[in-house]
Amino acid sequence: MGELSIVKKNYIDYIDKIISTGRISHAYLFEIDNYDEDYIYIVNFIKMILCNLKYSEIDSSNNSIINLIDNNDYPDIKVIEPDGSTIKKEQLLDLQKDYSNKSLLNGKRIYVIKYAEKLNPASSNTMLKFLEEPEEDIIAFLVTDNRYHVLDTIISRCQILTLKENNIDFIEDESILDLLKCVVKPKDFYIKYNYFITDVFTDKNEAKEKFKVIENIFVSYLNYKYLDNNTFDENIVSILKNISYDQILNSISILEEELPKLDFNVNFKLWLDSLFSRLVIGG
Repeated sequence: MGELSIVKKNYIDYIDKIISTGRISHAYLFEIDNYDEDYIYIVNFIKMILCNLKYSEIDSSNNSIINLIDNNDYPDIKVIEPDGSTIKKEQLLDLQKDYSNKSLLNGKRIYVIKYAEKLNPASSNTMLKFLEEPEEDIIAFLVTDNRYHVLDTIISRCQILTLKENNIDFIEDESILDLLKCVVKPKDFYIKYNYFITDVFTDKNEAKEKFKVIENIFVSYLNYKYLDNNTFDENIVSILKNISYDQILNSISILEEELPKLDFNVNFKLWLDSLFSRLVIGG
């Protein structure tokens, strides 16, 4: 498989922590680059949940459940893919009917929605009802290559796990560079407060998009610096060259926690103040 990227290392560390603490969510949204390369990491998480294994133990485990999963024969895993161009309401109603019966193995049941961005309005509403009233030991895995193409109300009910590398070729928007400078030196944000509020963020949706770009910059920069991945934008390097690995990881973590809050009816300016206060403390 070769050397893992920073994104995949972080993903593995995080799902190992989920297993070790036993804090398994009822719903996950996985954001990936492509199914051919990334889907195995999602399947491995399923194996970890059902077999209570660490990631490093999967390949060496001679577990009958793993063999069934590898052969697509495990009865309590259901996979739904688009029927034509969309995922239809009837597919989810059939899933709910199947899962209304008792588990065949008296264990956790997992359903996987591939291409979750292709849920149509009717199936999205059915999906929401399923997520809003989660049954014990039923876990949803939604997979997409762009979380922002999935209904916000669905995103807000899922824990987001990213396998998306987001390589960046890069940036002509000077406001992104200004924002990056303030994220890594957050006290400067308050000096430029009026500029950001009036000129950079017209609404919370634009703010979410711009901060997502910042998060992607961090991830790509770590891959560039620590895995020698290609060249990188000189403007970004000049801003981040003296920022520590731990500070960048902490900023990524804060952004991952704060961005989903914009899906709710929050006061945007208060959210922005809170975000930068956390960055000041974290930095």
